[in-house]
Amino acid sequence: MTAPQEAPVPADADGARTDPAAPRRAFVLVASTRAASGAAEDRTGPVLHDWLTDAGWACDVQVVADGEPVGAALQGAVIAGYDLVVTTGGTGISPTDATPEMTAPLLDRELPGLADAVRRRGADAGTPTAVLSRGLAGVAGRTLVVNLPGSPGAVRDGIAVLDEVLPHAIAQLRGEDHPR
Repeated sequence: MTAPQEAPVPADADGARTDPAAPRRAFVLVASTRAASGAAEDRTGPVLHDWLTDAGWACDVQVVADGEPVGAALQGAVIAGYDLVVTTGGTGISPTDATPEMTAPLLDRELPGLADAVRRRGADAGTPTAVLSRGLAGVAGRTLVVNLPGSPGAVRDGIAVLDEVLPHAIAQLRGEDHPR
């Protein structure tokens, strides 16, 4: 599991990636105080890592405690120029769940439809508590940021939604034209 690294990303003056063939880079951030301390096993980061690497993405994973460490890691990932940042955990209503609060200040534009689609997918899959997730989705600079809940089932629901929109979203963030 590695932390975000600064990496040169070919870009124009507006920050758009200038090389559509540049490797797609993803950062998975697991917000779990228990997993960060070693008291519990992270069961969601590996699911996301496997999905992304199987799809040809370069992927780094980091596990941090809930709260401020999430904000610092998110900010580092955006500065490092990742195309995609997916968080898992910290989206519920418990007193320590603060991932949306750490995410919101970084977003230039929210994508409420994407976050709603993740919640809807979970509810439609038979998990009525999916509607309690406060996860956000949006754009920070040229990075797509998506908060997913911290269970493997919720992550799989999020992956199902992302599979449908991710190629188009990343192409748009890289400044590529719509396919004709």
